[in-house]
Amino acid sequence: MIAWELTRGCNLACVHCRASAERGPYPGELSTQECLRVMDEIASISKPVIILTGGEPLLRPDIFDLARYGTDKGFRIVMATNGTLMTEEAVQKMKASGIQRISVSLDGPSSETHDAFRKVKGSFESSLKGIELAKKGGLDFQINTTITQMNLHLIADILKLAVDLGAVAHHIFLLVPTGRGKELQDQEISALDYEKTLNWFYEQRERVPLQLKATCAPHYYRILRQRAKKEGKKITPKEYGLDAMTRGCLGGISFCFLSHVGQVQPCGYLELDCGNVRKQSFKDIWENSPVFLNLRDMDGYKGKCGICEYRKVCGGCRARAYESLGDYLGEEPYCIYEPHHV
Repeated sequence: MIAWELTRGCNLACVHCRASAERGPYPGELSTQECLRVMDEIASISKPVIILTGGEPLLRPDIFDLARYGTDKGFRIVMATNGTLMTEEAVQKMKASGIQRISVSLDGPSSETHDAFRKVKGSFESSLKGIELAKKGGLDFQINTTITQMNLHLIADILKLAVDLGAVAHHIFLLVPTGRGKELQDQEISALDYEKTLNWFYEQRERVPLQLKATCAPHYYRILRQRAKKEGKKITPKEYGLDAMTRGCLGGISFCFLSHVGQVQPCGYLELDCGNVRKQSFKDIWENSPVFLNLRDMDGYKGKCGICEYRKVCGGCRARAYESLGDYLGEEPYCIYEPHHV
């Protein structure tokens, strides 16, 4: 899976933004031809899910040409948009270019809470209009929510809203304090609330008709196994869907981030320069980056994560470890679990 920041320009100024994105313009963004070449390089080694993201990807004039090219290469193309720039024409172009799903972020169940996050009055209503247009046009959409102290008490209401809107999935993101999110460090939920929230999220699996996924919340995959064992269930795709086949932190293992200027990183929150597609092939970076190779060797993880029996299914958030300790192989700072030494 590749999250590709095709532009850093954005029409909002969200308080938790990883990219600290603003309207722009941002110099040095990859050209259309450069993007097509990179897709050719990616296709030579894999057929991943590619998330077209930003900033706001709909601000990029060639976005649908790039989506079509990726679709023709055999990639599953999805888009992360704030939904405020959606039109009937945009929805039709999305479908025609092969975009299979969009994600729209809702960080509150009302304009009062969501707009406070987004720093633009009316953004909640604009996002809901965008969602309605996607629904009307037959385009699948999911709701993404970043959890902080500001909206922790509203998560059940946001999930209900996702169900009521007709979303196919609800993905929760636990705040990683990078970009403008650093200013929200005092809004991070505690390690205990983190644990409670993920246990609550697990319990919603059979209560709502949505696919649920916890992102930037690797402990979820430990909790899932602990709860399954307690309930006498086996971790199978039939019982747990994709959660049975994935793990917590995917950065550099089966996921990477490609920036607007071509820098490859383990994820958008872990700003380590693993190579640049303007100077190296994507294949070379993916297969040979020392950072990626370190992330794939879980025997090199330190602290609690290094001795935890769940390290292969959790792995801890490498970005949080880096922000807190300055070491991306260090232990996840927001974990209350005490491991049994392996």
